[in-house]
Amino acid sequence: MSATKISLVIPVFNEEGNLRPLLEAIQAVEFPEGYELLETILIDDGSTDSSPELMRELAEKNDRLICLLLERNFGQTSALSAGFDQAKGDLVICLDADLQNDPADIPKMIAKLKEGYDLISGWRRDRQDPPLRTVLSKFANRLIGKTTGLHLHDYGCTLKIYKKKHLDKIKLYGEMHRFIPIYMQTVGAKVCEVPVSHAPRTWGVSKYGLNRTFKVLLDLMVIRFLNKYSNRPIYLFGSAGFLSLGVSFVCGFSAVFRKLIWGESLILTPLPTMTLFSFFFGIMFILMGMLAELLMRVYYESQNKSTYLLKEIVESSDESGKERSADGG
Repeated sequence: MSATKISLVIPVFNEEGNLRPLLEAIQAVEFPEGYELLETILIDDGSTDSSPELMRELAEKNDRLICLLLERNFGQTSALSAGFDQAKGDLVICLDADLQNDPADIPKMIAKLKEGYDLISGWRRDRQDPPLRTVLSKFANRLIGKTTGLHLHDYGCTLKIYKKKHLDKIKLYGEMHRFIPIYMQTVGAKVCEVPVSHAPRTWGVSKYGLNRTFKVLLDLMVIRFLNKYSNRPIYLFGSAGFLSLGVSFVCGFSAVFRKLIWGESLILTPLPTMTLFSFFFGIMFILMGMLAELLMRVYYESQNKSTYLLKEIVESSDESGKERSADGG
């Protein structure tokens, strides 16, 4: 039986001082029996230091090292996507180039795959980051878990193991790399979390600022919409429309009631204006839902995409069984 091939995918941005120690740490990893490192893919995401030149030098000396140089800085999600497209292994393992992730944790994560999981996510239980960043990260992780239903302690840990067959089913946009476990769960992958070590940064500066917290919240809104309403957008827009129409009815009824019972002039209350605005907003929401339904159908039908994911087909091995199956279906 042939060994399971592994592709390491590592995004790089201004990490010239970490590249040599990183590759040395990778070479020191003893992969479990039956697993073999096929390639290490470094993706330079528009570095402004000497990282690209160093990557070229290292690639010339290592036949299992592949270096991808992007035209400019596209962000970590795009860098990872470039690596995923290039990866040829059965397993794809991602980690950061800053040496805060320890490649020595990879074997114990691979061992977890034998329990039937498709994605193993690292959990930096003892994070070596500034306190404010750690607190914000914990808040974001809890919010993501409550919103999506997939509860992980650490969505932001880059150290993850993916089965390539599931990874090929998803496309990443924006800065959605932290939500890959959620994407993969929607295509049938089983997700597990494993505690991993986390070292303080010894060279260079962190590329993550506090503004990323707000980006996470915006991305979370997109994920929530795609997971729950991508195949039925009318449910979201229609619900908002009926709610707005309901507000319009209540405001209109209240305005008429106050006029007939109390004799209050309609110009003395904002209720008539609220009635009109709520009515028109309700109609607009419903029409937007109709338009979204048309766009969804065009998306699926123009690309001949199915609205389901087929895991396997089980049928009788004898010819008569196959004929009965065909007659019945």
